[in-house]
Amino acid sequence: MPIFEYRCAACDARFEQFVQGSRTPECPSCHGTQLEKQLSVFAVSAKGSSSNVPMPSGACGACGDPRGPGACSMN
Repeated sequence: MPIFEYRCAACDARFEQFVQGSRTPECPSCHGTQLEKQLSVFAVSAKGSSSNVPMPSGACGACGDPRGPGACSMN
C-alpha cells in the first residue's frame, strides 16, 4: 500500500494517507475529496551514517537530490 501526501483544497489541511486500489481518499479534517497530491520527500538512514550531513535548502534543492541544488528534473 503506497502512502501519499495530500493538501485539501477546501480547508488547506496537509496529511498523509494509505491508498488502496481505487479507493478515493478524503480529508481527515473536513472530509473533502478535492485533494491535491503533493511531492513527497523521503529520508534514508544507513547504519553509521553521520547526522551532521547538511540538508539542501531553498526552493531549489528541497527535493534532496544527492547531486545538489539545481540537479533534479523538477527545475
